[in-house]
Amino acid sequence: MKKKTILIGPAYPYRGGNALFVTHTYESLKNSFEIKIFNYKLLYPSFLFPGTTQFDMSTEQVFKVPSQRVVNSINPFNWFRVAHMLKKENADLVVFDWWHPFFGFCHGTISFLIRKKYKNKILFITENVVSHEGNFIDIFLSNIGLKFASKFLALSGIVEKDVQKYSRGKKVYRSELPVYDCYQQSENPDMKKLKIEIGFEDNSLVLLFFGYVRKYKGLDILIEAFPKILASNPEARLLIVGEFYDDPKVYFELIKKLNIEDKVKVINQFVSNEEVAKYYQVADVVLLPYRSATQSGILNVAYGFEKPVVVTDVGGLAEFVDEGKTGFVVTPNSPDAIAEGVQKFIDARNKANFSAFIQERNRKNSFNQIAEVFERIVEESK
Repeated sequence: MKKKTILIGPAYPYRGGNALFVTHTYESLKNSFEIKIFNYKLLYPSFLFPGTTQFDMSTEQVFKVPSQRVVNSINPFNWFRVAHMLKKENADLVVFDWWHPFFGFCHGTISFLIRKKYKNKILFITENVVSHEGNFIDIFLSNIGLKFASKFLALSGIVEKDVQKYSRGKKVYRSELPVYDCYQQSENPDMKKLKIEIGFEDNSLVLLFFGYVRKYKGLDILIEAFPKILASNPEARLLIVGEFYDDPKVYFELIKKLNIEDKVKVINQFVSNEEVAKYYQVADVVLLPYRSATQSGILNVAYGFEKPVVVTDVGGLAEFVDEGKTGFVVTPNSPDAIAEGVQKFIDARNKANFSAFIQERNRKNSFNQIAEVFERIVEESK
């Protein structure tokens, strides 16, 4: 008989990396467990969400999994109802997907209310512990939110280390983000045609920055590095794709100041599922110039398209890159270092078989064993 697991986290119709992770977790566990998703009926209040919409407006719903939209992140009365529902489920494991201190009161209250019913059976999957732009309020909320966890599952070495501050001696298991190879892609795309459609020359060397834009992601540092890249590689082009959560004016003014407007393409919007492949397939390398990070779904999407990466040595990013094989790791907060990392890629791209190395790494991705990890967690929860 399959063990019952309740997973509390965002899924379709919500968009973004957390919903993507919850979906992949469901798909990886459904054959081994009886699994239900307790989805949100309200994730963020609209006035707190910096983007245009929280919902997936894609035509192709490749991430749609069954869920019950029952959790309201800001309604205490709802938390009591959800706790009552969880008690009636008689599950073998209750799993909270944790990525932001905003959910401290919600997750903390629900886990407090079910702690006696589910003694030693409350697992928190920690994608992050404190947000990238965290402060003392975030630390306070994280303490509340994580207090009644029975155990933790960390998705990177840096998160495993960070969660020790909140674990109170409870066991911390390890895995990582899955490889996101779920997007529809052409088998033999016409790369020259794709480049021209985007607005580049057909022989362009395309450097891709993908994902929503916030200061911690270091797009401004990448833009400052780009003239240095162009000096040695005039065929290089910078493709920036993602919704700006920061004021885009700052970035556009920097592009103008550096006189690189004709070498940079900016697509300021959330990218639908059916459009993702176009931008990754046209890219020669994916750049993550982050100022801070734990792990990154963007990196795992790049690996899903077998694209090499250049990442800064922050948080847990470096632990997922095999130097010279799947990409290159550079010093953070340095335009010179990013330019040097890109140059290393350019020098190596006709010698190293990046695609083969990435395929090998993908096979070793520890998320592939997530069902076995959950089976061990359930067994050790008895």
